[in-house]
Amino acid sequence: MNKKRVISRIDVKNEFVVKGIQLEGLRKLGNPNELALKYYDEGIDEIIFMDAVAAYYDRNSLSHIIEMACENIFVPITVGGGIRKEEDIKELLNVGADKVAINTQAVKDPSFLTKMSKVFGSQCIVSSIVAKKIDKNKWEVYIDNGREPTGLDAIEWAKEVEKLGVGEILVTSVDKDGTKKGFDLELNEAISSAVSIPTIASSGAGNKKDVLKVLKNEKIDAAAIASVLHYNIETLENIKGYCNSNGVLTR
Repeated sequence: MNKKRVISRIDVKNEFVVKGIQLEGLRKLGNPNELALKYYDEGIDEIIFMDAVAAYYDRNSLSHIIEMACENIFVPITVGGGIRKEEDIKELLNVGADKVAINTQAVKDPSFLTKMSKVFGSQCIVSSIVAKKIDKNKWEVYIDNGREPTGLDAIEWAKEVEKLGVGEILVTSVDKDGTKKGFDLELNEAISSAVSIPTIASSGAGNKKDVLKVLKNEKIDAAAIASVLHYNIETLENIKGYCNSNGVLTR
């Protein structure tokens, strides 16, 4: 059995770590580099930095934050938000990022995923799927940081991005984001069952039990957590220890 990853998700707005509920009402929580280093020292497996306001400016503005983070942090770093062109990816990789997560541009131009996977390698390109439940067992893809509906079925879109060449899928649930009421297990089950590439579950973790629940699904490779760490609800040691003692081995 492959060991599961526990990933810290750090959403950034104007130099501050922010967290909202259902991607709205963002609240400032601290310095992104300080929190990233703290989580690294505590044993995080990977870190995802997301530019929470990139949709307003049509570009990712985290390069300097990533460059600073990479001076002291030596786990894989994924960056998302506002990635529109090849130069955006080059810039982020040049300052130390390992992977980029793409949502809006992929929906607007699906061929972008194929092109970038060929240029940088599929292991570098993550499909960020932001989804909202619209009916029983049915979720719609949203873009622009969860603000704009697309009409796309999230499960069918997951199948499509795999065909387009991405190496991994990051699943963000609009309904569960920031609620601390647990992951959308049905959404993550549906997407992870529909594809063969690694799936990261994001949004909703409120405690170590929530992390264990989502990682018990053998098809889900990682859990991305934010509030549970930002608000000091659980320590990373407790989360990993609880998972390991309950049969889900973490790195």
